[in-house]
Amino acid sequence: QVHLVQSGGGLVQSGGSLRLSCAISGINFKLHGMAWYRQAPGHERELVGSIAADGTTNYDDSVKDRFTISRDNVWNRLYLQMNSVQSEDTAVYYCNVKRAGVTFWGQGTKVTVSP
Repeated sequence: QVHLVQSGGGLVQSGGSLRLSCAISGINFKLHGMAWYRQAPGHERELVGSIAADGTTNYDDSVKDRFTISRDNVWNRLYLQMNSVQSEDTAVYYCNVKRAGVTFWGQGTKVTVSP
């Protein structure tokens, strides 16, 4: 059974930094690409960025050069390093992985950026 357990998040001042973690079990971690999504109040869930099995990353333009996605294939963890956060980054963040055509989600972590 696939489980994604998120940690991190909370309140951060504008311009500050925060790191989100996602522990993933039930898959052969190193073989899978995975992603981070976010959903702001009143908005659709959107892709923040992704990381392939080989470590290649892609980011939405809104977070490029500020956010970094990384993975630890030893501890089976996915990370989202958020730097220079802005009020527009306030959202619930979700990690995501697909296996055999099924999409699995973390429980969500709220990030609130204060002025």
